[in-house]
Amino acid sequence: MLNRTKYLCPLAIFAAALLAASCAQQPPGTQAPAAIKGKIGMTCMDLTNPFFKLIANVMEAEAKQHGYTLVALSGELDPAKQNNQLADFAAQGYDAIFLNPVDSKAAGEGVKKAHEAGIPVFTFDVQVTDAEAKELIVSHIGSDNYQGGRLAAESMMKATGDSGKIAIITYPEATSAIFRRDGFMDYLKDQESKLQVVTELTGKGNRNDGYAVATDILQAYPDLVGIFAINDPSALGAYAAVAKAGKQDQITVVGFDASPAGKQAVFEKQLYDTPQQFPRKMAQGTVTAFISYMNGEEVTPRTFIPCSHYYYEDSVADESRVAEQW
Repeated sequence: MLNRTKYLCPLAIFAAALLAASCAQQPPGTQAPAAIKGKIGMTCMDLTNPFFKLIANVMEAEAKQHGYTLVALSGELDPAKQNNQLADFAAQGYDAIFLNPVDSKAAGEGVKKAHEAGIPVFTFDVQVTDAEAKELIVSHIGSDNYQGGRLAAESMMKATGDSGKIAIITYPEATSAIFRRDGFMDYLKDQESKLQVVTELTGKGNRNDGYAVATDILQAYPDLVGIFAINDPSALGAYAAVAKAGKQDQITVVGFDASPAGKQAVFEKQLYDTPQQFPRKMAQGTVTAFISYMNGEEVTPRTFIPCSHYYYEDSVADESRVAEQW
């Protein structure tokens, strides 16, 4: 009887070698994807905000290059929902959590659960203020919001001639907004400004609430000359209220972010200034800190990225504005 094994074995070895060689050959200019090492959970205030959507996209791409899958969730401005997300990340044994707190103090509950589960937490943009939880954060990276608030005050003084009544639209649950407000107020004090801050109300960081609260402010203070809003969505909502009241020539609106919509609003002279943040740097820095931590390297506890003015003159030749990019 013919022994077929001696013919089949060499043939099988040749086929396997050919398959391995073909798999190893990558198309020109491409890079083989990194092997999946684990998962990162990310939760932020609100993924409908383009600022956080961009950060999520950049984080996902950066993490993938290092072999990690990133799952991004929206806290939907609900502290309880975000804490449930943090608890789920902990229960499912994620390798790390990237956190942008909806509420700086309330997020402490979720941070503690993650720490108990042995999962490192990295914050971005907004810091955790809970006394115990903030000491458990491996690293934080965000804008220098205090310095950015001072830039906003400088612009408000310049635009109004440093005279008249102004209002601030805040978001007191977030440290970023608190620092912007404090920087704004301290600059006015340091410069012995004659501007009078007549009211501070929360716009919850979004356009609809910014519009609603600005409408109320205009009714209460018809002689207002300026509004500082702690981010672009609330600033754009405020401008819509100002425009509806027909007071564009009377009231200066200053935002914060230099988001694509904010940049365009500066170009169209709806916003006078929107101190610029750099979300790509924030996202990349968070992933870099995580990789350094996983490699056993020393990680900087806090990193703050300086902001810069964004005036009409900056917007005119800004290719990123035309391309609707940060």
